Amino acid sequence: MAMIPLPQGLRRRPVAHRALHDRARGIIENSPSAIRAAISAGYAIEIDLQLSKDGVAIVFHDEELDRLTHERGPLNLRDAAELGQIALRDSQDRIPTFEDVLEIVAGQVPLLIEIKDQTLTMAPTDGRLEAETARLLDRYQGEAAVMSFNPHAIVNMARLAPGIARGITTSAYDPVDWAPLDPAICDRLREIPDYGPSLSSFISHEAGDLSRPRVAELKAQGADILCWTIRSPGEEAQARQIADNITFEGYLAPSGA
Repeated sequence: MAMIPLPQGLRRRPVAHRALHDRARGIIENSPSAIRAAISAGYAIEIDLQLSKDGVAIVFHDEELDRLTHERGPLNLRDAAELGQIALRDSQDRIPTFEDVLEIVAGQVPLLIEIKDQTLTMAPTDGRLEAETARLLDRYQGEAAVMSFNPHAIVNMARLAPGIARGITTSAYDPVDWAPLDPAICDRLREIPDYGPSLSSFISHEAGDLSRPRVAELKAQGADILCWTIRSPGEEAQARQIADNITFEGYLAPSGA
């Protein structure tokens, strides 16, 4: 296995966080409408993957359905067919699968794919979501990279999809913000120890913590530095003093296309 460079499109085009969503206009995060809006604007797209009860990769950020739909409870207790019938709040869209999104994007813009932590403790995963992600990406023609807060998921992706660029999603890991995650795990992950062992080529780091010395160290070693989540031109200008590219929402970043 080798380190795979981040695709150039993910360095050049600002990345629309959960696609180009605007709830006031009925365009909900990670929805087909948000995906199409980002494509039309020429942005790269960040999406989140969860796993359905029957092993299908679903594009949805939260573990629970409550915030974004009128249903309640964990997403992973529902089959993909049932999830596909659930409407997103304030929208005409329904919850898409990863396969649905890949068909919509079809290589038109780059994709940054976050594999959500299925353990909720940053522990070793069962690998099912990673395997399904790798299976679908194996036949996808387009620029793509995968990342996760859980380094075990990225180690799995290095094995399952060695030709896909991979990175670690990283944070200041304030234990208050990450509760109930064990503070000892926060202390470990804060220093990004898994970058090398996972053969990553980039990190996507919390924007307010970009001045951390470890970020500078990784950049000096050749890592691409992305960041999350930028919400204004002023924040973007500040972040770009360190970061190679941004993940943004709530305004229209210069497209970079």
